[in-house]
Amino acid sequence: MSFNMLKGKKGIIFGALDENSIAWQTALVAKEQGAEFVLSNAPIALRMGKIQELGEQCDAKVIPADATSVEDLEKLFSEATEILGGKLDFVLHSIGMSPNVRKKKPYGELDYKLYMKTLDISALSFHKVMHVAEKQDVMNEWGSIVGLSYIAAQRVFPFYTDMADAKSLLESIARSYGYRFGKAKNVRVNTISQSPTVTKAGGGIKGFDVFFDYAEKMSPMGNAPADECAKYIVSLFSDFTRFVTMQNLYHDGGFSTTGISEDVVEMILDAKAREDEEKKDEE
Repeated sequence: MSFNMLKGKKGIIFGALDENSIAWQTALVAKEQGAEFVLSNAPIALRMGKIQELGEQCDAKVIPADATSVEDLEKLFSEATEILGGKLDFVLHSIGMSPNVRKKKPYGELDYKLYMKTLDISALSFHKVMHVAEKQDVMNEWGSIVGLSYIAAQRVFPFYTDMADAKSLLESIARSYGYRFGKAKNVRVNTISQSPTVTKAGGGIKGFDVFFDYAEKMSPMGNAPADECAKYIVSLFSDFTRFVTMQNLYHDGGFSTTGISEDVVEMILDAKAREDEEKKDEE
């Protein structure tokens, strides 16, 4: 249902790959709510995914750009403001990738060159996006910039390895640049800590299915799906959240504030009962 929450607003959405991605779902909701925008992803991601289909569906131009390259970002922002006919009201940074995770390297055995790539792609690119946006003065007053995070920035998820460090850095950048952009132009900067979500990036993490199911059992509302996260993102793009900035906002069905749930207790008790039964059989 359209409430025209973003009527007349223009922006850039980074990171849409396929219909499972949060950026993809955000583009659909933003279009429904009246926004105009440009879609962008790395050239290799454009070849791997279906972003051109999304562009046609949303009547949005697709511009390839490596978000770790300031030069690419400068070209992107220049082209985007020309195509959209004015400055931007919102930017979504939905970018994250760890070569170490893909190679299944444990945290104590990280390849440090790959570690730096993880930080550059997943966190420093957020700073670069805002740096270029500020230097080119492309953001309108009361604009909104959102990055996607995960609770591994605060809690240990062993198989998330260096991506946890990247998410911590991402959230720190949001606070620091949020202050800077807020003082300069009333532009707000926030991160959203989303439930584990079945996406291309998430699928590459060892044990993902296990902690997806665990979060589902821990969260009183269950895991928040991608399309619901998209609605939350759009609310942060809208004028209804003008004074929300420098925050890491949890969109996780209550996982982040639940100590233990009945479902998890039952799961543990069932496992213990099976273990006791096996011991009896052995005796």
